[in-house]
Amino acid sequence: MSEQAAIADEIRMRILQEPDVILEDPDVMRALIAANDRSIGGNVVDLRGVAMDRLEARLQRLEETHRSVIAAAYENLAGMTQVHRAILAFLEPLTFEGFLSCLETDVPQILRIGRVRLVLESHEAEDPALDKVGGVLNVVRPGFVADYMSQNRSLNRVVLRRADGNAKLVYGEDAGWAQSEACLYLDFGEGRLPGMLGFASDSPMQFTAGQGTDLLDFMGGVFERAMCRWLG
Repeated sequence: MSEQAAIADEIRMRILQEPDVILEDPDVMRALIAANDRSIGGNVVDLRGVAMDRLEARLQRLEETHRSVIAAAYENLAGMTQVHRAILAFLEPLTFEGFLSCLETDVPQILRIGRVRLVLESHEAEDPALDKVGGVLNVVRPGFVADYMSQNRSLNRVVLRRADGNAKLVYGEDAGWAQSEACLYLDFGEGRLPGMLGFASDSPMQFTAGQGTDLLDFMGGVFERAMCRWLG
């Protein structure tokens, strides 16, 4: 008994000296509340204990929400940084060939996607001069962009969706790997046919309908202005 009393005195002195140690330890506080509940009996309701349980549950929900908000903020910041880097990359080339080469190699690496395609509508889709610019450029019939992006729905400037069998029309016959895509409608001004910037990913969650489109819309606007340098 004397040994237990000595231990009790030591614990008591420690608690009196540093009460915050107890208050800041959730496991110790739960043990104390449980001991208090046992001492008052099962027929007595401790309203303070009930209130603490509710406050603890609310605090846990707030902490989870806080972590989710922080994670989303970091993700948005990372996405914004990627888009800005991609824009700077395709603004740098001084020739049209260099511009297309950047789209084919640098931009997919920066955005961490599988493939980029620039789709331009033209009345002369079979122009042999276009064969020299590489596979990143698809020249299509007038009306193709609206048909491809809308698929019998309303046409938006940015479309995020799961890729389907039509993806091969933009990304090539080997586009079976594509699981999701982002399509940016390009308006080059009055008297010019529109175009489209297509991004394809092998991840089904890379581009989904519920995601925000502000950054991609901004990229499309910059891209339109950059392309006007090369359009005749």
